[in-house]
Amino acid sequence: MADTSSFDIVSKVDHQEVDNALNQASKELAQRFDFRGTNAQISWAGDEAVTLQADTEDRVKAALDVFKEKLVKRQLSLKSLDAGEPKPSGKGYKIEAKILQGIDSEKAKTISKKIRDEGPKGVQAAIQGDQLRVTAKKKDDLQTVIALLKGSDFDIALQFTNYR
Repeated sequence: MADTSSFDIVSKVDHQEVDNALNQASKELAQRFDFRGTNAQISWAGDEAVTLQADTEDRVKAALDVFKEKLVKRQLSLKSLDAGEPKPSGKGYKIEAKILQGIDSEKAKTISKKIRDEGPKGVQAAIQGDQLRVTAKKKDDLQTVIALLKGSDFDIALQFTNYR
């Protein structure tokens, strides 16, 4: 057995699951009675962005709620969705929402500091691009770090991968 164990902390969203949630929300907007005649639509605006449109501000907010509901049903964290405020656009209103991926350097430093300050002795966190690698001699220490991070709120969705 290797003398050190490790795992990666990432913030990734399954693009296919987001696409499925978007398609379900689109169907619901087309079928629901309270969205009839409001021109409510949801669509991709690039790879990592979604656009919601409707005739009134409250209908575009309701469309966003439908999309959030579909994301939650597919076990996707709402922390990975960054939705803006409704903006007037032509005759209607529009909301731009981004799908957040990766851990930015500031958040990575915050997570690393938390592990250093509150984690078990001998655990190291190394920032590698948009993810962190946590290493320790004992697997129990890694379990403790995972529990510590799950109990903390960093305003991003965290996943723990490559546990070995």
